[in-house]
Amino acid sequence: MLKSEVTNRINQSKIVAVIRGENAEEALAIANASSAGGIDIIELTYTTPSVDDVFKEMASSDAIVGAGTVLDEQTARNAIIHGAKFIVSPHFDSKIAKLCNRYSVLYMPGCMTIKEIVQALEYGCSIIKLFPANAFEPNFIKSIKGPLPNVEVMPTGGINRDNINDWIDAGAFSVGIGSDLTKAYRKNNAAGVTDLAKEYVKAVKER
Repeated sequence: MLKSEVTNRINQSKIVAVIRGENAEEALAIANASSAGGIDIIELTYTTPSVDDVFKEMASSDAIVGAGTVLDEQTARNAIIHGAKFIVSPHFDSKIAKLCNRYSVLYMPGCMTIKEIVQALEYGCSIIKLFPANAFEPNFIKSIKGPLPNVEVMPTGGINRDNINDWIDAGAFSVGIGSDLTKAYRKNNAAGVTDLAKEYVKAVKER
């Protein structure tokens, strides 16, 4: 899948499921349940033990699967080899940016300041992850787009059903949700995740 196609799908979906599991089995269950509920953009984080196994299991899924919590270029390369269609970091790393540019893979680095965002733009990152988003208000996106109108913003961290549309209405390219899905799984297993994913998708479609 082309980088542009991945970018468009993330924008159309508006929701990225950020999957953090205690182990590969839990991560796979949450990922599949999220996809079943209509969230078809899945970010498998490298905080999950044996996450490579989850990539292998998700290879036949219709969802677009990427890698999160990628801290260095070696991890980024490993993720790409295992089929990651996009790479997400909690920070900006120039070596990861160069690697992703080399393989035409979307890289969304975490940024909190205009200086960091400008640096990311200089390395070809058109979408930045605003992280942690709960340290900001949704209107911060408009503040970013004042001097930097071409940058797209994906807030992650603290996004929930009560504020998701506030962020989207403020101009978010997409949003990342994670802890809600994990909590739903540990409370009601896969069915709870699927039901919650459906609620998120419905909320976005009805806005």
